[in-house]
Amino acid sequence: MEKQHLSSQFDAEINAVSTRVLEMGGQVESQLAQAIYALRHLDIEAARNVLQVEKRVNQMEVDIDGDIAQIIAKRQPTARDLRLLMAISKTIANLERAGDEASRIARMARDIVESGSSVAIGISDLQHASDLAIDQLRKSLDAFARLDEKAAVDIVETDRSIDDEFDGFTRKVITYVMEDPRAISTMLDMMFVAKAIERIGDHAKSIAEAVIYIVRGTDVRHNKEAFREVAGSL
Repeated sequence: MEKQHLSSQFDAEINAVSTRVLEMGGQVESQLAQAIYALRHLDIEAARNVLQVEKRVNQMEVDIDGDIAQIIAKRQPTARDLRLLMAISKTIANLERAGDEASRIARMARDIVESGSSVAIGISDLQHASDLAIDQLRKSLDAFARLDEKAAVDIVETDRSIDDEFDGFTRKVITYVMEDPRAISTMLDMMFVAKAIERIGDHAKSIAEAVIYIVRGTDVRHNKEAFREVAGSL
């Protein structure tokens, strides 16, 4: 009976931490959407809101990591339970980094407004890539919430879409600059944004890989053969 009681306490602690991870993920999703909005509409208030949320996201990472350390010290979990806690720690690190990328975009939007510059070129071309990144992040959090291995595999497999968007935008930038060398400074700024969006997609992919690790116990990071084996078994 005592063992069952301890198990139930552990489950409650894990569920509480997982809920906070999803809350953190929701904050980062909001950050990214507002950052792109701030850049597209040169809205300084939206940019400032993103930077305010950044502090909250950073604190959430610290707090959740502290909770994980306490659970490990108190419960000494093994096997799948330990994998889950390790994967949660990796997930919040990826969320925090995705939030950093959103904040960088917001800072650029703020600086553009404060300097009175114009960046009409390129922003609309990034909308589709940003929509993909937000969608990937949302799907990765949903896969985490449900520990859905199949959904996680799908996210990893479609990550290339954001990379393709980045490659396509790079080609457009080269064309812009060749046609008008005066656009170099503006295009470098837009490349900075495009790279931030691509990195957010990479963080979503990393969260999906963490889900696979929790469920399967297989680390598919940088291991195409291991990933193919997992995907082929589903």
